[in-house]
Amino acid sequence: MISFKPTEKLEKELKKVQEKIVEKYKEIELFTQGEKNYIKKQAFISNIGASTRIENAVLTDIEVEWVDTTLTKDGKTTAFPVKKKYILNKLSKDRERSIEEVAGCREMLNTIYNQHKELLPLTESMIRSLHNDLLMYYEKAVRFKGSYKTVTNKVISINHNTGKEKIVLEPAPPGIQTKTAMDELVNWYNKTILEYHHPILVACEFNFRFLAIHPFQDGNGRLGRALYILSMLQSDDKYLSEITPYIAIDRHIEQKKAEYYSVLHKVSSGKFHQDSTKYKYELLCWFFIKTIEEALEDINIYRNKYKNLTELSESSVKILNCFKSSPEKRIQVMELEKETKLPRRTIQYSLNALSKKGFLQKTGKGAGSRYQLVF
Repeated sequence: MISFKPTEKLEKELKKVQEKIVEKYKEIELFTQGEKNYIKKQAFISNIGASTRIENAVLTDIEVEWVDTTLTKDGKTTAFPVKKKYILNKLSKDRERSIEEVAGCREMLNTIYNQHKELLPLTESMIRSLHNDLLMYYEKAVRFKGSYKTVTNKVISINHNTGKEKIVLEPAPPGIQTKTAMDELVNWYNKTILEYHHPILVACEFNFRFLAIHPFQDGNGRLGRALYILSMLQSDDKYLSEITPYIAIDRHIEQKKAEYYSVLHKVSSGKFHQDSTKYKYELLCWFFIKTIEEALEDINIYRNKYKNLTELSESSVKILNCFKSSPEKRIQVMELEKETKLPRRTIQYSLNALSKKGFLQKTGKGAGSRYQLVF
């Protein structure tokens, strides 16, 4: 059982969102395999980008997609160490930590999406392994990745306009309290995820209790949101489980970051409780239900983008690939002439088509015009 009794109003909203999930699932069943693969990939990229940016990384989704494509071509676990220098040369070197975080988050989410069935029943060892994946490329995390914290930590939000920090939550102390709380959480989760009739509520409670414990020295936010995705994938609700790879929950959390931290604070009153019934979970449930509903709407946006992509001419695809290979750059027509060997008129026509379809944005006028990928 979950640690709280949902109100009648929440029960009604859960019924509504369940109906939307079923409806969207039936729509997706009619999509082509190409559409399905594209939407899943876009959701995957968006979850990586958003989850890392919530924790102050700086890579855009376009740059995350380029990193993912670069690493996918190799397909080996050694891909990032081998390609790291190449990636840093393509992107700004001052983004090194962001790139390492993106590569690690990609590893962790790949494991979750591809092995979620094997991760049930869930164990603390599995969670530590996911944490190791998350921080595997961040050199400064060598001492603590995959291990529970040994010093006190806090959940802090930063106002980047004023530079002021605010304590959102004071988590469980390191040592026996963290170990006990994690043991209780994992046992509760394994008993509840396949039995309770509202798996979204189980996912919400699991996510929050993990964040309240904050068991690791770093990476708890990214891992906690990934565990929320894992909970939905492991749900006994076929429709919820099947729809999850198509939606980018973290994208909508990022868009409401201030509200997200405010809700986390209100649920806990800023403090960890050993007694899991003391949290006001319903506040977080409303927040997550809203993000699910918004993420479901993205599916049609991704589908339309795929349609636009398949309708591009060969020359437009060639030009789009030039931008994708240099995701940071604003490119002029003369640079595209050198790169593609296409006539200027063809390039200009393709740039107009790509801009109209939402792939590029133009800055400047006349000969000084530059184009850049839309993020």
